[in-house]
Amino acid sequence: MKIAFTGPESCGKSTMAQWCALQLNLPLSSEFARDYLQDKVDYERNDLDEITNGQLADWQSKGDHFVADTEMTVMKIWSEYRYQHVSMKILEACEMQIFDHYFLCAPDIPWESDPLRENPSNRQELFELYEAELKKMNRPFTVLKGSLKDRENVVKVTLENLQKS
Repeated sequence: MKIAFTGPESCGKSTMAQWCALQLNLPLSSEFARDYLQDKVDYERNDLDEITNGQLADWQSKGDHFVADTEMTVMKIWSEYRYQHVSMKILEACEMQIFDHYFLCAPDIPWESDPLRENPSNRQELFELYEAELKKMNRPFTVLKGSLKDRENVVKVTLENLQKS
């Protein structure tokens, strides 16, 4: 089973992905962009292709069963929003990625500052872009909102239903 957490920054993706990986006893694929950008003062459009390559390589190393802290819709929306351009690399990666289920994290929790975050005031706008893109791509997804416990309960029920089908 491959599960992905997606959505705007500071919406609980990492927390939920780590929790889910522990619950399912599956490997966690962390967000490659965090490691890649950690030592960069600034980044350019072509860095997003490098991040895409790194993320895809990490997924490949995990095999057929893992939980992902991010997915390629993040790369697409990030590129569109920041550069008004999406490379063929990112578009192809979006088309090719296959997860059994996507969890879209809503921006209804407080934004937490960190050096790699850029969008404290437009998370709802970005969330709507994610939701529209997942629908357009016909991806199976569930919106996670509310408290951590609420989100965990929704993930549990959704995964139980997935495993039954």
